[in-house]
Formats: sequence, structure tokens, C-alpha cells
Amino acid sequence: MTAKNHFMLPRFLLLLTLLLGGAAQAATPAPFDLAGPTLDVVITRGKMILPASEVPNLAEGDRIWIRPEFPATQSAHYLMVAAFLSGSTNPPPESWFFPCKTWTGRCAREGLSVTVPKGAQQALIFLAPETSGDVKGIVDAVRGRPGAFVRATQDLNQATLDRSRLERYLEVVHALEPGDPAVLRQVAPLLARSLAIKVDDKCLDKIPQLQAACLTQGQEALILNDGHSMSIAATLTTGVAADLVMAVSATPELGYGVYSPYIASVLDLVRIFDSFRTATYQYIPALTSHKNGKLALTLNTPPSFHAPMSVMVVALPAIDKPHLPPLRAVNPADIYCASRDDLVLPVEGAPLAFSTRYAHDITLTLQGKDGKTVRLPAWADAAQGGYVVNTANLKNVDLGDSVRGSLQGYWGFVPYEGPGFTLRNARANAWALAQGDEDALVVGRPDTVHLRSDNASCVDNIMLRDPSGKELKAEWKPLQAGVVEVKLPLQDARPGEMTLLIRQSGLNDPHPLPIQVFASAARLDAFQIYAGDTQGTLKGQRLDQVASLTLNRLTFLPGELQTGAGGDQLSLVAQDAQAAGELKPDASAPARVTLKDGRVLSMNASIDPPRPRVSLIGKNVSASASAGHSGIQAGSGDQLPQDARLTFSIRAQTPASFGRELFVEVATEDESFLSTLSLANGGIKLENNKVALLNLEPAQAFGFSAFGPLKFRPRIGGIAGDWQPLAHLVRLPQLKTLLCPADTTRACKLSGSDLFLIDSLSGQADFSQAVTVSDGFPGSSLPVPHPSEGRLYLRLRDDPSVINAVTLEAQTLPAPDAAADPAAGKP
Repeated sequence: MTAKNHFMLPRFLLLLTLLLGGAAQAATPAPFDLAGPTLDVVITRGKMILPASEVPNLAEGDRIWIRPEFPATQSAHYLMVAAFLSGSTNPPPESWFFPCKTWTGRCAREGLSVTVPKGAQQALIFLAPETSGDVKGIVDAVRGRPGAFVRATQDLNQATLDRSRLERYLEVVHALEPGDPAVLRQVAPLLARSLAIKVDDKCLDKIPQLQAACLTQGQEALILNDGHSMSIAATLTTGVAADLVMAVSATPELGYGVYSPYIASVLDLVRIFDSFRTATYQYIPALTSHKNGKLALTLNTPPSFHAPMSVMVVALPAIDKPHLPPLRAVNPADIYCASRDDLVLPVEGAPLAFSTRYAHDITLTLQGKDGKTVRLPAWADAAQGGYVVNTANLKNVDLGDSVRGSLQGYWGFVPYEGPGFTLRNARANAWALAQGDEDALVVGRPDTVHLRSDNASCVDNIMLRDPSGKELKAEWKPLQAGVVEVKLPLQDARPGEMTLLIRQSGLNDPHPLPIQVFASAARLDAFQIYAGDTQGTLKGQRLDQVASLTLNRLTFLPGELQTGAGGDQLSLVAQDAQAAGELKPDASAPARVTLKDGRVLSMNASIDPPRPRVSLIGKNVSASASAGHSGIQAGSGDQLPQDARLTFSIRAQTPASFGRELFVEVATEDESFLSTLSLANGGIKLENNKVALLNLEPAQAFGFSAFGPLKFRPRIGGIAGDWQPLAHLVRLPQLKTLLCPADTTRACKLSGSDLFLIDSLSGQADFSQAVTVSDGFPGSSLPVPHPSEGRLYLRLRDDPSVINAVTLEAQTLPAPDAAADPAAGKP
């Protein structure tokens, strides 16, 4: 995704500034929360007639019928003008403007019908209060600056598409809140996937009554970029308009210090649209929402009926080729149950399929074993994460073993075929335990088995029947196609034969699957500890039964238990650390293990030679080219720039001297990035047999994406020592230029690359009035506060706890021309 596309993501704030002169002085733009009139718009293409709410794009020759719906008490007369545009550099002819007096004559009775002319690329509707020169004023404004109205059309369309996703998200969340708030934890991830909405996972950790309020905070920041919406709304105008990424990125019209995920570079376009604010008219944007097939208008400022009167600007869909939704199955290999009454087919990739009616008359189309085509109605449900299909008409259809179907319908006027799915009916006698699970169940703890079946998707419920006939609820979840994981409540069970009862959609009786549950004592394989350590590892089976281990009169108690197909591993921790440190190597030391039921088992333990240990003597960070060019001064001696070179020295402790078998591993905190230094690869140089110098070049060792705390440990003869902290790896942005206006109350423009590595910036050493950079910021410039005493201060995303100073020479911008700036000279 390009940075240019990122900038287009819903530009409510920027669009407002484009069209409003009067509201430009506000610190932040007003929200679109004022209800406007409703437009009844119908599109005819050939023999097909659709409401505008089902039309994602217009085409040349389309017949458009428009009629505004005002309340019966409407007293102000509105002139409606339908206009067509042909690009940003081509003024449309006057014949492309179609006025309609909505309060009288044929327009009042029948509305307005127009045909999309050849060569048109955008369509607008203007609603203007009646004046003497109303039509001419609108025509002159559009023909005088067509590019500005082209951009307004694009922005309004994009804002409408993104707003539809947000409204759908809020509608579902608020609908769920009064009922069972706990269900939000299940629904929220599906909503996020369907609508490309950002959900704060921390909200789902709150108590159920607080989840909905948390999930709907910061609504403008919820919408994520969506390539599908971007392809339907036209891209930003190029040429002269694109050159307005300007030197005045801190204009008061856009609000000093305002930073949004949607606006990566602030544009000063207010002055361009000031020329449209005549003594008669000023232009205000109107967002459209699809309500019952009609277009409901929403405004962000009250219309004015005094000069200059407000003209509402409404964008119709772009005149363009259709962009079919890139809908795809979430898991293409999954098999779905045709026996379910309401079958959910999970899909993703096209949020507008869930938030609009552009995709309509959708069916799941498949063929029965007899060759007949069956079409089942399907509708998009964001709360369930896919298309819901009513399978009632399949009850009398012979599907055979399986059948392949696809979602089909229309995208506007265009036939559309979506992803395909494999369906299968439930069948009895098709269930079996996975290989290896037949003899794995033991009593005394919850245990897990895996069931295999061709129709695993048809499972509705699984119960466990014990030898006495008592039925217990079992927890289950599908893992992958044809596999179900079942967690069995065997804590209080007795060994013997039990039965799993598998209930499936479409079958009256549950399918019984006999299983055998065994009694099992712990099996002890080996206990290993290194001399000098306070913790060892016990390996075996059923180690959850272990209460303690005694070795040389030293008691070890259980720590973390890990279970797997190869057996259990139990960490055992010495209760006397000093005594543990005095253990001597012994390949066969006698030990006793006490189980929780009181039984005592004997075994031989292995006390291995001590693991290697070293101490860190000192370290030095060479100069960083990126830091030098950008003027970034490290705020902590522990910081290691990625393109710098780290030299550190270590002293041998155990063993007392180094040999050629010495290796030193350096890794990130989670060990996802690891580099090994050795004498052979030149990473280690011996000063003598007790002191070694090591060199690490993070960029070469780890690549660009490594960051955060680094640690190191010695490794000798395949045995690794303890991890020790080394440095904090940070990636630095490339800062190139700092442009500042002479007025220190206005912000500067900081340009460079990799600016997403900045967490926040401030012009003050105490980091007051800081500007935060959004996650994933793709731009090459951003507004920053005016530097204090020639310095900026920043926190890096890789180490936000440290404040780093930036010394970057600021270039002073010329003062704006007072005569050309209507705000000049004002207090």
C-alpha cells in the first residue's frame, strides 16, 4: 500500500477544511451529526433498475432519477442542480448542469431525470436556497475550479464508504450491549475482520458491562485502511493539487498540533476554496447514508439562510468501471455442514459487502447429484463474520458425498461470482479417535483427545457418558478440516469404558463413540541438574502427580509442567539455593521422588558439570551513521543504534579459561532473532585465555526488523550458560530537513524516511506539548512543534522510555503575504 493511498483513508477532517471557510478557524473539525434531507435516487441501466444504495459506480448512459424529500413543514425553497464533471483539468460544459426547482412545477411533482453524458467522470448534486443568481453562481464556481470539486467528490465518496463501515460496527455493538455483554468477546473479532475495524483487545479483558463502551471509544480512529474501498473511490488528484503538500503544515485552519491516523501530511487547501465563498453562497459537505434504499444526508454544520447561503454538496458514485469485491473464504480448505439450518460461510477482504447493499441478490449456488442447480438465499452478517445461508431447500436434495458451491449475485448492475465452498451432510458411523489417542486417556485430570471425521463441521454438541450412565459436558473446538479437539472432564472419573456422544446437525440421535480411560501412575525417566544451578528438569509421564524430589538431602519442589506427545517435563526448584550451589558432578546420584498420593519412588539423578559462566567487563558503541546524519543524540548509554557497531568484553568464570570451543549467542528478548559469535567467524578475539573482545553489527546479524533489549550467553561444548542483559537495540529514522515558519507558535515540518520509528516528538526537554506518531505511519513528513533552543526531543518506538535530543538545523520559511492572507493582522 502506498503512502498516497494511506493519506486518503477517511478524510473527514481534511474534506471539512476543503469545503468550509467559516469552520476553518475551529481547533478541530465538527463531527457529521446533523440530519439533513433525504434523496430518493434511482438508477436505470438497460432494463435493470436499482436504488442508488445498491449502485457502487455509474456508467455513461445511465438514467438517474432524483427527488429530494423535505418535511411537509419545509418553508425554504431549495434549488437542486445535478452536475457532471470530466476530470480536474477539464471544465464541464454548461449543458452538463441540470437545475430543478424542487418547490414547484414538474420537478416538485416528478423529480429530476438526467442521463450520464459521454465523457463524464464524476457526478454531484447541489442543494441551494433559492436566490436570483443561484444556477449561474454554481456553474461558474464548478467551471472555474473543476479540480477542487473533483477532489471533493472523491473525498465525499471515500468518507461515505468508510462511514458506512463505522455505522455498521456501532450498530452491532450497541445492539448486543443490552442483552448479553459477554457475547461481545466472541463477536468483536468477527466484526473487526468483516468490516476492517480496529478493535482494542484490552477492551475484551474488561468486565462484560464495560466492554461495549470501551469498544466504541475514539470512533474516528476505529476505521482501518481498506484497499477495496480505495479502489471504488477515485485516488487523489495529481498535478497542481498534489504539489500543495505545503510549507504551511501548521496552519491554524487545520488546528495546530492535531495529528490523525488518517492525515499523515496536512494540506492547506482552505485558501483555494475561499474563492468559492461569494456574497451569495458558501459550500458545505453532506455525507450520504443508505437508509431503506434512499440516501440520507448528514451535515457537520448548520445550513445558513443568510448571505452567504449554504449550498449542500452531495457526491454520487463515481462514473467508472466496476471494481468487484475481492471477497475470499477465510479458510478455503474447510468443509461446511449442509445440514445446518443457518449455515455461516466465513469470508473476508471486502468490508463494503457487509456495510452496504452494493452486493445484492446473493445466493449460494450449487448442483445436486442429479445435476439440478439449487440457489439458496444468502445475506452478509458482520456479527457472524460471513454470509448466512438458509439451507432449508437442501433437505430433499441428494448432494452425494460432498458438493461444491459458490456465492453468486450482483455487484450493482454487474453479475458477480464470489468464493467457493465445499459442503457435506452429517453421517453416522464416521467418527474415530486420532492415532495415538486410543490409549492416552488417564483419570485424575482433564485430558484431551482428537476426533477425526469427514463431517466434523456438523458437530453441535459433545457429551461424555461415564460407566454409571451420568452424562458430563465436554469442551470442544474445531482445529482444522476434519479434526475436532475435545477436552474431557476426567478429574473425578474412574478407569473403565466411557462413551462420547456426538450430536450433529441433521441427525436426530447422537453418534456414540466408545473410549477407554486408564489409571496411570507417574513414570520417572530422568532428572538432570547442572552443578551450581538451583533448578533441574525431571522427565517422564504423569509428572503432575509429583509432590517433591530429594537429592543429597536437598529438597526440590515442582515448578512449571510442560506436556507433549513425547511425555512430560517438570521443572524442580531447590529450596536451599546455597546448598544447591555446592552440588558436585555425579553421573548417578540417588534420588527419591514423593508423589501426591504418598507413594515414594527411587531413581538415579544426573548432576552434570557446571554450565559456562562469564562476566561482562565493559562495552562500547561506535558512531552511528544514521544518528550522525539525523542529529539524534542517544538519551541513554544503553541504546545501540541498529547501524552502529557494538564492542564488548567478557571475563571467563566457569571454566576458568577460554578455548576454541567458545561461542557467544546474542539474541533479542523473545529469541526470535539470534546471532552466534565465534573465533572462527571473527566475532570473538581473545586478549588472553581469560578475557575476550566481541564485535556485533546488529544490521548484519539481525536485519532491519530486530529491536528491543539484547541479551547474551556463553555456549561451550553444546552447553549454554545463563542469559545476561547486553544493550537496547533501536532503529533510527533518517531525519533530513526541518522547515519552520518565523512565527514560533506555528509548527514546523520535519521530513525524512522511516518516520514510523518515532513514537512521539516535542520541542521541550520536559516533553510537554508532545506530538504522537501513529502506528505504521508511512509518510515522509509530519508536523512537529517549534524546536526549543535549536533542539527537538523524541522518543523512539523501540525504546519509548528514553528521551533523545535532536540537533537539526532549522530552515526558516518566508512569512506569508499579508495581503494574500485574509487572516493576517487579526489577533
